[in-house]
Amino acid sequence: MTHSSDTLQSSYILAVETSCDETSVSVVKDGREVLANLISSQVETHKAFGGVVPEVASRKHVEVITLMIEEAIAASGVKPQDLSAIAVTQGPGLVGALLVGIVAAKTLAMALGKPLIATHHIAGHIYANRLIEELQYPAMSLVVSGGHTELVHMEAEGKFEVIGRTRDDAVGEAYDKVARALGCPYPGGPHVDRMAHEADHAVTLPRVWLEADSYDFSFSGLKSAVLNVVNQASMKKETLDPAAVARGFQESVVEVLVEKAIRAVRAYSSKQLLLSGGVAANRGLRKALEERCAKEGIHLLIPPMEYCTDNAAMIGAAAHLKWQRGELAGLDLQAQPGLSLEAWSVKS
Repeated sequence: MTHSSDTLQSSYILAVETSCDETSVSVVKDGREVLANLISSQVETHKAFGGVVPEVASRKHVEVITLMIEEAIAASGVKPQDLSAIAVTQGPGLVGALLVGIVAAKTLAMALGKPLIATHHIAGHIYANRLIEELQYPAMSLVVSGGHTELVHMEAEGKFEVIGRTRDDAVGEAYDKVARALGCPYPGGPHVDRMAHEADHAVTLPRVWLEADSYDFSFSGLKSAVLNVVNQASMKKETLDPAAVARGFQESVVEVLVEKAIRAVRAYSSKQLLLSGGVAANRGLRKALEERCAKEGIHLLIPPMEYCTDNAAMIGAAAHLKWQRGELAGLDLQAQPGLSLEAWSVKS
């Protein structure tokens, strides 16, 4: 099936995402409809190292990116010449990994004579929500991933203001470090989430609220508190229930995230709360937000699991913001591992 008949009315953006350890290529129609979304995960490769090795991640991207572009185009039913633009994650991320995607996207854009769109990875996570429902502004997004924990206020479409961020570990990093302490394999987040659900009680752990009016987060103290509990039990030769520690840790994280997000929604009169990022797949966080937002009458959006972790469909959704406004990139596009969300905001 081809879509050439309505090409003039619609946009077809091929998006490439290689910011960390997932290679993904997608074709998205009008920023909303996913026609193809292929993901090649490197989890099994990095498991042996207990974390992502940047050089290995880059090499794995190189191995699969060309084939994945070909397969995504074939799966989408869109002819290469009918694509409107090529989008790619410019940052943030691992510089070597980003470069692989950028070189592939530039090459494809040049070969097909198509425009190039530089896209922000976190904007992608936020706009993954638009793949399920139209966004209403002003909106508030709680971004929770391996490298980011932020509260992002959006006054209008494509306008981002980070009002709170982590001062140390991101929530995903904290989960992985706690998982290691509890003897869980990499990636640890899903294991901690599962253990927390299986526990019949919780080890009491501190909540870090910071200043009364702050929307910032801090998880390194909580991580240290978990390590203390584990080490003290070991020194005293006491039996420790890892599941109870996992539940205590998760309850502490979730309570702080939920309370600050709800407070931000109220303060900024947000019409929607958007959950975004890889940790949005965490069942404990999803359930707590759903219950609290239902009670408070807040409109909550959470992407389906396949759009929570890194994927190119979300990059296609965010890229559409720039496409609509003609904010395109040149073939001199460079990877920016520390690209700021505010700087990427649409200009018009």
